[in-house]
Amino acid sequence: MQSSSCSVLLIDDEPLAQDYLLHCLEGHADVALCYEHCADRAVDLALEIDATVVLVDLRMPGTDGFAVVRNLRADARTEHIPIIMLSSEHDAQVKVQAFAAGASDYLVKWPDARELVARLRYHSAACLARRQRDVAFASLARSQEELRASQAALHQAQKMEAIGQLTGGVAHDFNNVLQIIGGNLQLVKLMGGLNDNARGRVDAALAGVERGGRLASHLLAFARRQPLQAIVIDPSVVLGDMEEMLRRVLGPQARIETDIAPGVWSTAVDPSQLHNVILNLAINARDAMPHGGTLTLRACNIPAGSPDLAEVGQDEYVMIEVADTGNGMPPEVLQRAFEPFFTTKPTGQGTGLGLSMAYGFVKQSGGEIVLKSTPGSGTSVRIFLRRSATQAMPAEDDGAATPLFGGIETVLVVEDEDDVRDATAQLLLALGYHVLQAPDADHAARIVENGVRVDLLFTDVMMPGKMSSLELADLVRRHCPDAQILFTSGYAEGVLTHEGRMDPSISLLPKPYNPDVLSARIRHLLRRRKAA
Repeated sequence: MQSSSCSVLLIDDEPLAQDYLLHCLEGHADVALCYEHCADRAVDLALEIDATVVLVDLRMPGTDGFAVVRNLRADARTEHIPIIMLSSEHDAQVKVQAFAAGASDYLVKWPDARELVARLRYHSAACLARRQRDVAFASLARSQEELRASQAALHQAQKMEAIGQLTGGVAHDFNNVLQIIGGNLQLVKLMGGLNDNARGRVDAALAGVERGGRLASHLLAFARRQPLQAIVIDPSVVLGDMEEMLRRVLGPQARIETDIAPGVWSTAVDPSQLHNVILNLAINARDAMPHGGTLTLRACNIPAGSPDLAEVGQDEYVMIEVADTGNGMPPEVLQRAFEPFFTTKPTGQGTGLGLSMAYGFVKQSGGEIVLKSTPGSGTSVRIFLRRSATQAMPAEDDGAATPLFGGIETVLVVEDEDDVRDATAQLLLALGYHVLQAPDADHAARIVENGVRVDLLFTDVMMPGKMSSLELADLVRRHCPDAQILFTSGYAEGVLTHEGRMDPSISLLPKPYNPDVLSARIRHLLRRRKAA
């Protein structure tokens, strides 16, 4: 059985050496011989023929065998090729010098053909084995690197999931606390009798409640646990409506440019959350341009197969880009930019949730977000949202701007937090409504089943008891077909949503809410009932 094929390079100034080797190799088709009399070409030829063993004569004019060995060993591409020194000298000192120079073997001219072939095959097999080992090690190193990257990604995903689960519970309790504080402060204002100083204190406390609510919302967005009320929108309209507000945010030192392509496709997304994301990106851009600059707001269609989708996917997308000419980010900062609470701003000037909120919202909306940045040149954030097959409908006026407009209808308030329920009920009573209260869905169901007519059910989503808020809503619809349903929650992930998105027919008022928004939403729903 023949060994693996080998490629032999012979360096010798005497052509007779080539004739002798060819004679020895007759009948050994697995051994290929290349002869060269010029020693200076040893490295190039060894690479050219992919030599697995080199035979080199010791005594040659000009460059001798020692120099050839040293040249081969000095080049990283040939340093591991076995080299057999050929010499007519049987001197032990010469052999020592040959091995010291880097020779793998030493043969006295001329050995028996069988011995010569055996040595060639032995050294060639060793060379091939070493190459296979190197390839295996390189493959193993790549696999280990891929495994480390996968483990890091898994660890990051597990960390995000753990933070998300913690965030949900904290947000629910935190928003309930904020609702208690905010609701009672609003009642204090409604009762009147406050001097200017006291009213200012109350307004400052309410501003703190609103700020806390935004923080909880950002946490839920980052964790992809906020309920998204996706509707089909025209992005050019949303961006156009934001332009004036963004000019005020950027201030006089920065300039804003809009580049909205004609005929931008519609997309299904939560418009209020998209509004928040763009606003946060604009604030980041402003902070990155302390001495002024240009913010570019761009929107265009990206058809399937476009080079712009190399990092996104093969589909039709609407691309919204927010780009600035600010300081930019170095690679080590760019790598961590989407991490929650990571910020390079001074203490007190940023929560580190802006980009992570944008990332969570876009991913939860079924899109992709791509961040590019160059130090000294600026930053670009591209949001890719899938094209919608339906056209955007004109925005419905829900009367949200109408402050504290009440009515005489019956509202059933269902809330397991006593303080939240009491503050909300007192507020609705102050607005003239007839208010019924229940601590959970089971008690509320008994009220409805006893024949009490309800015009609107205002219920918390997450409550203890056998009956869920959704089951309660179905029961109310059966007994009072004209009744409207308004849900509220500090965290409703998984109850009202499917894959993070909420059916457009569901009305949800997130906690903490203020009286203006609550009264407007209730009046909007009750007007819709009358119109129907």
